Amino acid sequence: MARMAGRRTLFAAPVLLVVTFGVFAVAELSPFDPVKAYAGTAGLSASQAELDRLRINLGVDQPLLARWWEWLTSALTGDLGTSAVMRRPVADVIGERLGWSALLALCAFAVAVLLGTGLGVLAARRQGGLLDRAVSALAYTLEAAPAFWLGLLAVWFFSVRLGVLPSGGLTDAGSDVVTAGQVARHLVLPACVLGVSQLPWFFLYVRQGVADALAEDPVRGARARGVGERRVLLGHALRGGMLPMLTLIGSRVPELITGALLVETVFSWPGIAAATVQAATSVDFPLLAALTVLATAAVLAGNLLSDLLYGLADPRVGFDG
Repeated sequence: MARMAGRRTLFAAPVLLVVTFGVFAVAELSPFDPVKAYAGTAGLSASQAELDRLRINLGVDQPLLARWWEWLTSALTGDLGTSAVMRRPVADVIGERLGWSALLALCAFAVAVLLGTGLGVLAARRQGGLLDRAVSALAYTLEAAPAFWLGLLAVWFFSVRLGVLPSGGLTDAGSDVVTAGQVARHLVLPACVLGVSQLPWFFLYVRQGVADALAEDPVRGARARGVGERRVLLGHALRGGMLPMLTLIGSRVPELITGALLVETVFSWPGIAAATVQAATSVDFPLLAALTVLATAAVLAGNLLSDLLYGLADPRVGFDG
């Protein structure tokens, strides 16, 4: 296990280097001017000489390779630079928002895994039944539904029509104190929407895996020995059926990150979505590079986690193979 994790870590280093360079290269080709974005409305009346001085102060007058190398060497020492748009250290911008994004993603992931697994097992137990047909049809429908559309639908139904849940934000309007109760209430809709957007894949994988496991000889043998149906389902079929789903965890991380950005925007959740949008549209090199590295590292970590979980669940899989 340690050897495989070490190999993956060594492989991640060049990937992150290429990704960060790609961010700076794409930003170089962007039509947006970071100097004008930094200056704001004052840049409309500023002279060209003033804009040139500001360009030098921001360091965007340097060649692409020089800017990328300067940012990379500083990042390796823990200095992620200063956000030109937010005019704050990038580490502070990410630090105050990352926790809220992680909370949303983890809760949504738990909703998707638990609900998808439960429904998948029930559907596989009676394939072709009413529950199987209904949930399968819903899953295929949700596959085509964008996360932001589900979010808007949830706001209309639960907030506008029923008025039972808040439509956005982190706390109630007019509240100056962040309490756990308010955060929990405001978290329900975005976490459920993001979780439901990821549910179809977990449901379909578990359903097919458990159905295949129920048709295998070990399960038939257990039933022939008089083992109870509940024990057969949970002790034999579910373990075999969960193996394909474990490989799905890593592949869903990019979709989870993308969906989280859209859901955060719909529900005004104070995560990294707003910072990502501002960094992209304003060509904020330091913030954009840091956020991209963070997303890439999350994807690589998700792939490693899925491999580790698969190896732990199935002893026949060697970690060093």
